[in-house]
Order: sequence, then C-alpha cells, then structure tokens
Amino acid sequence: MTTDFNIDCKTETVKVSVVGRVATVELNRPESMNALDLEMIRGLAWNLKELCNSDDVEIVVLKGAGRAFSAGGDIKTMLSEGDESDFLSIMDSISELVVTLYSMPKVTISAITGAAAGLGFSLALATDYIIADSASKLAMNFIGIGLIPDGGGHFFMKSRVGETKAKHLIWEGKPMKADEALAHGLIDEVANDIHASVQAKVEEWEKKPLQAMIKTKKIFAEENRLSLLKFLELEKIAQTKMRQTEDHKEGIQAFLEKRQPNFIGK
Repeated sequence: MTTDFNIDCKTETVKVSVVGRVATVELNRPESMNALDLEMIRGLAWNLKELCNSDDVEIVVLKGAGRAFSAGGDIKTMLSEGDESDFLSIMDSISELVVTLYSMPKVTISAITGAAAGLGFSLALATDYIIADSASKLAMNFIGIGLIPDGGGHFFMKSRVGETKAKHLIWEGKPMKADEALAHGLIDEVANDIHASVQAKVEEWEKKPLQAMIKTKKIFAEENRLSLLKFLELEKIAQTKMRQTEDHKEGIQAFLEKRQPNFIGK
C-alpha cells in the first residue's frame, strides 16, 4: 500500500510517499534544480519530524525531483536585501532541519542524481548512506561565492574524511564526479541504475534487525549532538560575516554574469 501526504506543511515543494516501512522524501522544485528556499527548508523539517513520530516507518530515502538532487541554497535568498534577522532566521531553520535529519530514529539514504551542491550536499551528508548516480556531480562549493559551508557541512565533512582533508576539499570547492567522491569517502556507493541500487539497499536493510541498527544510530547521534549544534552555531555566525565581505559580493556578481570572480581577500 502506498500513501502520499504532505502533513499540513502547506508546501508542494516537499513530497512524501510511504510504502510499507519505507518513506521517500522528495525535494520538489525541479524547475530550480531543487534549490533550497525557506519554504522547502521548513517543509522538509516538518515532514521529517512527522516521520520521526511514525512507528510504521523505519527507512527514509531522500531524493530530488527532476534532473538534480539539489543545487544548494536558493540564490535569491543570498541576494535578499532584507533585515539581517531574516537571514539569521533562515540559518536557524537550516539548523533545525539538519539536526532533525541527522538524529531521526530511522535509517536514512540519500539518492543523488545530477547535482548535489552546497547546502544540498550538506543535507546528503547528514544521512546514513549515500548512493550517487555515476553521472552525478557533488560539490561543497560555497568558496566560489566567498562563503563557507553551512548546514553542518564542516561537521559532516570532518566526520567523513578528517579535518585536514575536509579543509582542503572545502577550500578547493570543485565539483567531483561520483567516483572521485567515493574515493574520498564522501559517499558510500556509485550506481549505474540509481533506482535499482536504492531498492537493493532498502531490501538489504529490511532483512536486518532494523531496531538494532537504529539504536546504534541513536547512540552516535546523541554522543555527537552537542558537537553538531556547536558547528551549526559557528557556521551561522561566520556566514553572517562572510555575507558582508567584498569577496562574497564579487562572487555573487560573477555568478550572475557567468564569469570567473576576482577575489581580493576582503
């Protein structure tokens, strides 16, 4: 039996379907490559919290509609000239989403097709297992517009590859093919058929004692909770400062003009 629902989150940008013990959460802004605006961020957090409370669901698959997993944060949000408190509210919503996804008492899979960049990549890294299509591109590419990773990007990159390599990859910010991301340890599997690979992993997990798997996850999540919260707070403070730099303004202008930025370190 399949159930489709948006649990009173008042948004069509997130779609959830449940089949048996498996919930699929789909980012649904295909026209913008599933760029994460505030509506989608809050809708994701709302739906994930509802799934946390479901006794029937044990596996959650996160995916993107259309040709991308997620191109990252919505550039229109970055260009907003609203009060700085608006930006801080967005960062708080991102933190709420990330903590919910990372610590939810379900085992989680990211199914990446197309681009997983910036905040979109941070979200994928917050899940327990990442499968990427062989043609996908992954990038922690905040540096290209004079920003730093957010959404817990520092925490998850460090957890995956260690501090030194995490710094180097963040500073480079270049897109990686799926095979390269696998070699770095940033993802867990490369798929020629993403749907078949996700289904195979789901079926493998369904044959395991899932409550024991979830208990192990909860132990790690509880032990790491304060560290993740600290990273998220530091990212919020630092990102606020980075948005005020000349390099960020130049990065945004270069992005809009489709040219290489001319950074000056200011």
